[in-house]
Amino acid sequence: ISFSPSLFVFFLQRGSDELMSTSVYNTNGSDSKSNGSDSKKLRVEDRMEAPPSRVLHIRKLPNETSESEVIALGLPFGKVTNILTLKGKNQAFLELGTEEAAITMINYYSTVTPHVRNVPVFIQYSNHKELKTDSGNQRAQAVLQAVSAVQGGGTPASGSIVDLTAASSPVLRIIIDNMFYPVTLDVLQQIFSKFGTVMKIITFTKNNQFQALLQFNDPPTAQQAKIALDGQNIYNSCCTLRIDYSKLVNLNVKYNNDKSRDYTRPELPAGDGQPAMDPSMAAAFQGKDSNSLLGKISGSPPLLDNPPSLLGGLSPLNAAAAAAAAAGRVALSGHSGASGVLLASNLNEEMVTPQSLFTLFGVYGDAQRVKILYNKKDSALIQMADANQAQLAMSHLNGQKMHGKPIRVALSKHTSVQLPRDGLDDQGLTKDFTNSPLHRFKKPGSKNFQNIFPPTTTLHLSNIPTDVSEEDLRLLFSNAGGTVNAFKFFQDHKMALLQMSTVEEAIQGLIDLHNYNMGDNHHLRVSFSKSTI
Repeated sequence: ISFSPSLFVFFLQRGSDELMSTSVYNTNGSDSKSNGSDSKKLRVEDRMEAPPSRVLHIRKLPNETSESEVIALGLPFGKVTNILTLKGKNQAFLELGTEEAAITMINYYSTVTPHVRNVPVFIQYSNHKELKTDSGNQRAQAVLQAVSAVQGGGTPASGSIVDLTAASSPVLRIIIDNMFYPVTLDVLQQIFSKFGTVMKIITFTKNNQFQALLQFNDPPTAQQAKIALDGQNIYNSCCTLRIDYSKLVNLNVKYNNDKSRDYTRPELPAGDGQPAMDPSMAAAFQGKDSNSLLGKISGSPPLLDNPPSLLGGLSPLNAAAAAAAAAGRVALSGHSGASGVLLASNLNEEMVTPQSLFTLFGVYGDAQRVKILYNKKDSALIQMADANQAQLAMSHLNGQKMHGKPIRVALSKHTSVQLPRDGLDDQGLTKDFTNSPLHRFKKPGSKNFQNIFPPTTTLHLSNIPTDVSEEDLRLLFSNAGGTVNAFKFFQDHKMALLQMSTVEEAIQGLIDLHNYNMGDNHHLRVSFSKSTI
């Protein structure tokens, strides 16, 4: 369908739009009173679930919501390719680059209520498969162009309405103006980690102002965070972020304490005379804590006295919260104290094995034990190393196709997976992977922490022997059951990108060929990639 001015009448006549879609946010009684038609619509929507689409319909937006605020909702989940706002109806349509990105976004916002300007909004699948908007919507297109430049690591065309000075460094210099409430290192980490992997932070006071140096894993991520957060208030009307690029390209952190931290090296000492890291934070770095994403942070004002803030869900940090869940860096809101055990259901019981589940879920954490249920072999329990890894795997894998069936992934009420008693034959349905050498995240500071992505059609291959050709790898993955659409060796031929025709084929290829022996003790390493060929 093509969205032209004449079709705006069509949308206005339809009222609040697509009744066949399912909202991921449920209204309460007060909402029903303020908009009586919504409760009727939601009842219809609950019965008529729309199929997944890369176009999402967003309703009940605050008045005068900007295009950038709508885009911020989807930005952490992948490339945003189009937007249409219906400001008279407080609605918008957001088109993501892939259906998988839209599924991940819907999965996340079914757990955490999406907010724009502290107002809860509704997000649901649209029955439109793509948006074709008029070129007259110049503002929206300019915002999209700027966002695309950031996502691609490039620079926007001249005349872009967003300031996108090319970032040459992954290090940001942050100054806090009007610091009415305390701002700590942990507050900064919570805010900035939503845009990418925060590697290091150093805080200090200069000219009677609290300042910080914060290092991301790459310059484009730093650029994206600067665009979204520069000039924003951490708390309402105070604690304003002033952000610029640092001339430094790498921070040297010697101690992990209240003043500095290297998140890739949790074993660093606190340093003489320096406050030691809070025990709960230290546990979180080791993956043992699951503090609520938007809960109280050490050093922030008391929770009940907190003014509305970036930490409570203004649009840039609304996107930030989503990014954290999508990237698995902190626990999801509302799951404090959750276990690390997942329940996977709707499995293909003829094909699924503990090994295949270990390999797939192992992309997002170190799976410890896997048990396929004896009396319900289309379901399995997967015990991850901690609750954060479990939530990360759930957010990325729920709804993805494995062995021809969309799997369902949810948190389990169990706190651990029990091994069968000695002498009891459970037909190989339970496996203990605690000491597996294939765990990706055992090594502190491993690059694997920086390369966690949702399932995509593109696979990253590494540890390739020098005598293996492109034809060899194409044939290997074709035999796994799929079509190889594109292939690209890295310069040293030890790594490559390989693109399958569907995400399901890529998932199958990863399951079958991760750790595949290529000869001479070269075991192929396979992971999902955000790159395209």
